[in-house]
Amino acid sequence: MVHRRELNGEVLVLGNQGALWGRAMTWFDYSTGSIWSQPLGEAIAGPLKGERLEPLPVSLGDWSTWRDAHPETLALDTPARSARFQLADMAIALELGPEATAWLVPALQEAGVVNDVVNGLEVVAVTDPSEPDRWAVFSRVLDDTTVELEVRNGEVVDITTGTVFDPVRGTALSGPLVGQDLDLLPGFTVFPRNFFTFWPDGRLWTGE
Repeated sequence: MVHRRELNGEVLVLGNQGALWGRAMTWFDYSTGSIWSQPLGEAIAGPLKGERLEPLPVSLGDWSTWRDAHPETLALDTPARSARFQLADMAIALELGPEATAWLVPALQEAGVVNDVVNGLEVVAVTDPSEPDRWAVFSRVLDDTTVELEVRNGEVVDITTGTVFDPVRGTALSGPLVGQDLDLLPGFTVFPRNFFTFWPDGRLWTGE
């Protein structure tokens, strides 16, 4: 997940606090020493307790695909140990207001897309048919229509209009809605066993 560091007009500088809370990372901010929960983006101790950072829309994909689309990008390349988990071990989560939903990654990869509703908003969780480790979560609402997507012949297609969408950027590539963009939402990865720790009233989609 990605959060905006600006809070009440101040840009926070955050560091790894070193302890886990709810089996997830915590941060501290240098200005107040408050402790923050990474999944929630919320201060859980200290002077800023109860404050929340704004989540930002993100998508996940491989570096070569990103570089082709954004050749001007600069990236930090530093030695690191291999991760001890795979995307398939996780769920893709979305929190909108008082509601949170998570989609198990293996089930989502099998389905390709999941049309859903979170806190009254029509949304869709998508994996790229050609690269299942690339995913994104979008609003399905365009200016004058709501799309319902499916995977058809290796492409992500709106059932009603036949419009083909880019599965990670959300851009309509061909068909009646060509050129329109679905709004990217702040989805993020979470371990399924941790989901209900942070969102006890949340909903976990398993494909059943």
